[in-house]
Amino acid sequence: MKSENIQKIILDIKENCNLSKRSVEDVVLIGASKSQTIEKIIVAYEEGIKNFGENYLQEAEKKISQLDQDIIWHFIGSIQSRKAKRIAEIFDWVHTIDSFKVAEKLNSSRPKSKGALNACLQLNIDDEESKSGLKIEDLEEIIQKIEALENLKIRGLMVIPKPRDSKEEQRQVFRKVKEIYDSLIRQGHNFDTLSMGMTSDYGVAIQEGATMIRIGTGIFGPRI
Repeated sequence: MKSENIQKIILDIKENCNLSKRSVEDVVLIGASKSQTIEKIIVAYEEGIKNFGENYLQEAEKKISQLDQDIIWHFIGSIQSRKAKRIAEIFDWVHTIDSFKVAEKLNSSRPKSKGALNACLQLNIDDEESKSGLKIEDLEEIIQKIEALENLKIRGLMVIPKPRDSKEEQRQVFRKVKEIYDSLIRQGHNFDTLSMGMTSDYGVAIQEGATMIRIGTGIFGPRI
């Protein structure tokens, strides 16, 4: 891992914000730290990254218990019902709610002392059978149910589109997600977060409205 990786991404974020006439403060960089060592996370933290995303609970527990820096921890993997209780106890954000059952478990397990758990609904924008996430037509109903849960705060949407052959095709799918997001806001939902874009496509995601990007390889290098 090289600190130049992080500086390049930070510069890219600024350039893409300038292209889309957005403030760089509007985009949160999350270091996707699955399979990365605590030492690498510390280096990234010292380079200015304060948000880290983990996919697996057991791995994350060890890291969170050993790092006392003011890190904001995001759960960005699939949420198994039996692990929802612990996820609710130790994370600041979850990006992958895809059912009301999971939302209820997170809500009932969230310690009152930690305040409401920040959450995004995972949208399966491509209707892929093999991928988690909610269908577009199911969003409104589940949002209304979850908004009644006092220990969860729905902040917006998260999406992992399937790879496209061109940047323009990527742009179109991100634009579609942004239109859905904006439509939900117009309906009265108090959203402020659109979690989309990874190492291969974060530039166009920012241009189309992403407020959080999740970068693994671009920060830490290829996983061994």
